[in-house]
Amino acid sequence: MKRDKVTFNEIAHYTGFSKTTISRYFNDPDSVSEKTREQLSAALKKLNYRENKLARVLAKGKTEFIGVIIPDLQMHYYARLLTEILAMSDLYGYKFLVFQGRGNLEAEERYIRELLSYSVEGLLMVSHTIPSASLASLDIPVITIEREDRHVSSVNADNYCGGRLAAKALADCGCEIMIHINADLKPVSPAYGRIIGFRNLCAELKLPEEEFLHSFGNKYEEIYPVMKTVFDTIRKKYKDRKKGIFVSNDTAANVLLNIILQTYRTLPDDWKIVGFDDSPISQEAVIPISSIRQDIPRIATEAVKMLADQIEEKKKGKHDTSLYHNIIPVEYIGRRTTQ
Repeated sequence: MKRDKVTFNEIAHYTGFSKTTISRYFNDPDSVSEKTREQLSAALKKLNYRENKLARVLAKGKTEFIGVIIPDLQMHYYARLLTEILAMSDLYGYKFLVFQGRGNLEAEERYIRELLSYSVEGLLMVSHTIPSASLASLDIPVITIEREDRHVSSVNADNYCGGRLAAKALADCGCEIMIHINADLKPVSPAYGRIIGFRNLCAELKLPEEEFLHSFGNKYEEIYPVMKTVFDTIRKKYKDRKKGIFVSNDTAANVLLNIILQTYRTLPDDWKIVGFDDSPISQEAVIPISSIRQDIPRIATEAVKMLADQIEEKKKGKHDTSLYHNIIPVEYIGRRTTQ
């Protein structure tokens, strides 16, 4: 029994169970009594049994793999989101194959072809590069997170509400000019709701508002020069006014905070900052940053659950063409940058 492979015949001889019962234990555990499962589990350990996963894949045509394409792990939000997704493995029994897209369309299309060659059963798409119409044409269930989702089901934060909450927090600080810093997003992007929510509440409160919409990138060395230019513009244009600044994510908000500290050696009272995500960097910053909290664990849980449900429906031969867009509530977390 010290050989690498242990056969069903040997397991049957050792345990006294039939090969049919043993097969059911591996392929349909719920059809076997708990006592039988415990006895077989203990026997397999003693026999040093190693399951041949490849054989099961070939026999069943299912890999129990889910593909994940994420933009990168430089931004704290994506790193936290991926951590929460991977934590779902034990709960749903799926394994995850992860690729970093880095905004490269050709690379991401190649990654999808590779994932399909591995017979993944579903795809979680976080990257923004490939249109949802193309994703909808894949022969596997797809769930997107925080990206254009006109043709696929998705899970997104309540970005519009987040923009309004940020504007209210800055208005409550007595800010005289309201400023939003974000990427130059298209209206179909869920995160565009942050721009509209912030803009609308500023209009309702009759507060002047300006937007700086640029491509910032996700790495510090990419964000810094663009943010420094924005900072210099704001500093010069609104020198004697109390500035309320809503930054589209905590990583970029922390870069802005660092630039302010490098310039003034402190955070002046006429600079107020709110980020978005409530990722770890917002708490770990030299001066903790107020933020709009996305419930990242819930976003990950809902996305994996929705995808697992779609996979199960497909296994049953059902084809539901309905689209579901799950919107997760957000909340304002006040810290020192709005005190």
